[in-house]
Amino acid sequence: METKGPDKKELLLAALEQGMVMIHLDARRPGVLVPAHLRNEHHLRLNLSYRFDPPDLSVSDWGVRSTLSFSGTRFTIAVPWSALFAIASHVTKELAWMYADDLPEEILQQAQVTTKVSTPEMAPAAPPPAEARPRAVLREVPSEKDAEPPEGPPEDPPPPRKGHLRLVK
Repeated sequence: METKGPDKKELLLAALEQGMVMIHLDARRPGVLVPAHLRNEHHLRLNLSYRFDPPDLSVSDWGVRSTLSFSGTRFTIAVPWSALFAIASHVTKELAWMYADDLPEEILQQAQVTTKVSTPEMAPAAPPPAEARPRAVLREVPSEKDAEPPEGPPEDPPPPRKGHLRLVK
């Protein structure tokens, strides 16, 4: 685990340079300091950004420390690298890095349940054969374009409307 700290540190610093970052952590791990009502969370997500103008955001070899706002109350958090299992960038809109070795058991179990192949007893009923299913009937519906052309000369298109927005100086 010692070798993962610097990787996480470098990746987090690079993501912070781009903009807001969401860190995913297990708040129950030793060394984690978060508000009391969040201490039992196995998947806590915290947003970090230089744009928050954090006076004390520090990313060190130990982990991350910063003062964040929780429901309007400021609290200094501390997250060691061993508790951080994923880093997501709000700029790229994707989960950038995940560390499988640090995932909480609950997330691993959930992943196993969703990826398990169902047994024959649990398999959903097969769809009815093609001949038993109702068939869709397609029919052509005439559109206004297909209607007979109007008699007489073609009408001029209406003049373009002025926009409803105006520049105020």
